Amino acid sequence: MKELLTRKECTAMRGIAILAIVLHNYCHFIGKIVKENEYQFFTSNNDHLWQVVSHPDRLLPVHLLSYFGHYGVPVFLFLSGFGLVMKYERGDSNKVAVLPFVRYNYLKLLRMLIVGFSLFIIVDILTPGRFLYHWYNVVAQLLMYINVLPQPDKIIWPGIYWFFGLMIELYIVYRLLLYRRSSWIVVALIAICWIMQIFCDPEGETLNRLRYNFIGGMLPFGLGIIASRIPTLGIKCSHTGNKMFPRWEYLVILLLSSALVVGLCFWYHSWLWIPVFIILGCIAMVKVMPKWMLSIFIWVGSISAAMFVAHPIARKLFITVAWKQDIYDGLMLYIIATIALSWAVKQVIDRIPKPKL
Repeated sequence: MKELLTRKECTAMRGIAILAIVLHNYCHFIGKIVKENEYQFFTSNNDHLWQVVSHPDRLLPVHLLSYFGHYGVPVFLFLSGFGLVMKYERGDSNKVAVLPFVRYNYLKLLRMLIVGFSLFIIVDILTPGRFLYHWYNVVAQLLMYINVLPQPDKIIWPGIYWFFGLMIELYIVYRLLLYRRSSWIVVALIAICWIMQIFCDPEGETLNRLRYNFIGGMLPFGLGIIASRIPTLGIKCSHTGNKMFPRWEYLVILLLSSALVVGLCFWYHSWLWIPVFIILGCIAMVKVMPKWMLSIFIWVGSISAAMFVAHPIARKLFITVAWKQDIYDGLMLYIIATIALSWAVKQVIDRIPKPKL
């Protein structure tokens, strides 16, 4: 009996997810590029996507990264649920009380947030287009409850930091409702969160608020919990040594998942289930990668936390290149700066004492 994913494969999936997010968060800031459907479902975005796909030009990769790149977030949510079960529900692990659990995970997130946020506000103040911060929103961001406030997309800056509020909510939901409880409770909670979304106006503010919070992230997070509780059988893989299905079957899963992600994005109710196929495709991808490619994504995954908090800083500095000069010139400079800055930020984060349970 072996797990669905090894530790190295999980790290490689983080690498894939963070690269998708980093590239997305640059590309979708460019005015003429296709915008994503992440918190709300806009038919106009799909129409624009279809237009650029049916009449491709040199910017097609940028359009696709802008539209689909945010789906790195469900991969992170899946891995978070997967990792929580592996850490707290396996073997002889002791039962953790609610308050110590929440405190530990809040401080773990704060180690990343405080470094990235501090550097970002310095850069933000020194560069054109400074955001108007209010003290109560800064407090809400640092305490990670800003997601529940009205119009979260207008008060969270940099926007990607909404993820911290989402994660602390999911940690609380996991410990209070799902920790060492039946997987059927996980399924029921996924269903409840799905039902709450299907009756919303696809372009409305209610759906926007729901998807900024745990209701919108429960599907991939819950799948991670369920997947980690189900060991898998199969044949031995040559480059990882874990048991799994034959490689060709994973290749079929990757191709089918990719096709379904594209096909399902054009209808509101099917769009809600795209994270399932994003996760399946990402799992299949790490299973079929050659060893040399897997090692690259493992390295990227090892600095994914630092890259997550650092890339908005690099974006603020280099997005003007795409606006004033050339999109690909700016994108290349942004990638180089993000990798270098992420390594430096990781050194700072690693020097902050880790919280203890």
